[in-house]
Amino acid sequence: MPTGKSAQSGFAYLYVLMLIALIGMGLAAAGTLWRTEAQRAREAELLFVGDAYRQAIRSYYELDPAQPRLPQSLDELLEDDRRPDTVRHLRRAYRDPLTGGEFALIRSPENKGIVGVVSQATGHPFKQAGFQAENTVFSGADSYADWRFVFSPPVAQTPQPVPPK
Repeated sequence: MPTGKSAQSGFAYLYVLMLIALIGMGLAAAGTLWRTEAQRAREAELLFVGDAYRQAIRSYYELDPAQPRLPQSLDELLEDDRRPDTVRHLRRAYRDPLTGGEFALIRSPENKGIVGVVSQATGHPFKQAGFQAENTVFSGADSYADWRFVFSPPVAQTPQPVPPK
């Protein structure tokens, strides 16, 4: 007995459900890709900003070759008043691109000033190789805490006495 319904009733509904499921999987994959790309961009910005801080600390240290010293705060990198005209080693105080907060400061072993900065972000970096020469120590790092942007002041060498002949 014919009921008046077509033999294909309900298949359109299944097609729509499968289409929605496929679109959902595609959006999930796109979201993961977007998140990965955003993280890579933040890593690249961290490398740029960290190098800027390292260069600023080097510039501050080398400003007075007769009496080189390290900055005591990041504010000294923004306005160095050791000269008659103010010297700016850094244009502005950058925020940590990974956390949006402040960088952790790395002090010299003798606590004579700041030698670098490090991100307070937790997590595993995507970038594992292909760093510039001054950042090659970052290769294979397990954490962003291993990405330490440090200026190493040259070690003062004292002249060795010449033994008498």
